[in-house]
Amino acid sequence: MSAWLEEPTQRGAAMVADAVRAPYWLDRPERPAARPGLGTDTDTDTDLLIVGGGFTGLWTAVQAAEENPDRRILLVEGARIADGASGRNGGFCSASLTHGLANGVARYRDELPTLLRFGVETLDDIEAALERLGVDAAAERVGELDIANFDWQVDDVREHVTEALLYDQPATFYGRDEARARVNSPMVAAAAHDPNVMMVDPAKLAWGLAAAAERLGVRIVENTEIVSLRRRRGSIRARTAAGTITAGRVVVATAATRPLLRRNRWAMVPVWDYVLMTEPLTAEQRAAIGWSGREGLADSGSRFHYFRLTVDDRILFGGWDAVYHYGSDHDPRHAYDDAEFALLAEHLLQMFPQLDGIGISHVWGGAIDTCSRFSAFWDTSMGGRVVSVLGFTGLGVGAAHFGARTALDLVDGRDTERTRSAMVRSRPIPFPPEPLRWIGITITRKEFARSDRRKGRRGLWLRAMDAVGLGFDS
Repeated sequence: MSAWLEEPTQRGAAMVADAVRAPYWLDRPERPAARPGLGTDTDTDTDLLIVGGGFTGLWTAVQAAEENPDRRILLVEGARIADGASGRNGGFCSASLTHGLANGVARYRDELPTLLRFGVETLDDIEAALERLGVDAAAERVGELDIANFDWQVDDVREHVTEALLYDQPATFYGRDEARARVNSPMVAAAAHDPNVMMVDPAKLAWGLAAAAERLGVRIVENTEIVSLRRRRGSIRARTAAGTITAGRVVVATAATRPLLRRNRWAMVPVWDYVLMTEPLTAEQRAAIGWSGREGLADSGSRFHYFRLTVDDRILFGGWDAVYHYGSDHDPRHAYDDAEFALLAEHLLQMFPQLDGIGISHVWGGAIDTCSRFSAFWDTSMGGRVVSVLGFTGLGVGAAHFGARTALDLVDGRDTERTRSAMVRSRPIPFPPEPLRWIGITITRKEFARSDRRKGRRGLWLRAMDAVGLGFDS
């Protein structure tokens, strides 16, 4: 095939018509019961308050408790653990802290070797922590295959491998025959293998980290929203509907939800990403598509898919579009878009026509905290007592561990190699106010589609965005 379909079809719509509208990861009997909230008219105090129970908040809690068992730590989640991005993603736990090598070269060239080392150390630390803490996240360190779908993408994939090797990063290029021996698809023209990626069950990872944190003495409350932070007399007052929390230090890890601090609302926008999950494949279907290495897969182009196998041989298939709603709208109704699901179903069959007739069990979407540099940033405020970390842009499963470790260094006033890095000390270019924000993002999305139709050639608009360092990605 010469191109991905651009519009949903009746076949795609029929495939997803009966699917459960809920994240597969969360729609399972092993989901823990909800923890109590703070109650009503309750005031409390703590040494360290963590706002947000996603991966960043959970890793912050675990690392803080491990390094200082006497520290009083309270983690407050506005909904339930893993309800947000941590329970809605594909489970790709990558060593990349910079949203890929190319973005790292473009934005952090001078310190990229250090950031690459940090990334691999982070992945190793995550793997060791899962073993140490007894967290069963169905982890498989199988790597990722980045696929060229069309002949015009092959040179880019080959050049990526060449550049990775220049930075002493392990990478292997596979031509068409070798790549199709690994993944049997007519949409595979070549591939590059990155071994420093681990597949995880994201919800089980979040649930396991929460349980581990509690074993370490962390108090976790759910369904409790922090509505404001104020500095007062050498401490931070966090206001909730139930009362006030007084904290010595605060780490804010709220991902794509509306940032608590107004200064960070200009630096992040929520974009909506969509996913489907198939029924478990039969032995015949598994044999037909190959994929015996069980690598995570991602394809090329400005708009791309990511897909992987679960432990029971379902295929998670997501990506392609990144939808922004005017005013950074967080309305949860945006998580379900039948046209997006139908198009993804058709793309799944373009990738694997052998799976015609496969059942789709679940469809869902979720917001990604996107910033203009595509990688996390840290904000220190209120005299250094409050540190926020956000902007992971879709690669937060692995980078959240580094984000948490760095946030703890910052909030405790430590001078470390991490806190001295230019990546941590700098901020992304802010997005413009509305309506310019919506107009700019809409034009960029259309230009991405145009670039793919023109075999990767970027027009004036995208080249201008590249030049000023203002991006938009999923």
